[in-house]
Amino acid sequence: MTERSTRIRSRLGEALAPIHLELVDESHMHSGPNQETHFNLVVVSEAFAGLPLVRRQRRVYDALAAELNSGLHALTMRTLTPAEWQAASGSVANVSPPCMGGSKAG
Repeated sequence: MTERSTRIRSRLGEALAPIHLELVDESHMHSGPNQETHFNLVVVSEAFAGLPLVRRQRRVYDALAAELNSGLHALTMRTLTPAEWQAASGSVANVSPPCMGGSKAG
């Protein structure tokens, strides 16, 4: 596990108390050197109950503000409640869009 992924998991754990969290570093799929800049996330939390998608994502972005300000460039995410996770049988496809280039090193 990378240093940034450890911090992401910790911050989301504190902010959302997820019952399930999948985090994949996809930096290798993007232009430039592997800088821990692109991640794919599935997070399941009761904290999302009753919230529309945009507010769920805002909760994630708020929790990761320090990472976003220090080089985290892209985050593909699925935000689910435990009921939604159960309805999906504990499996959801979370496919990142193809890289459009433009990432800068450093």
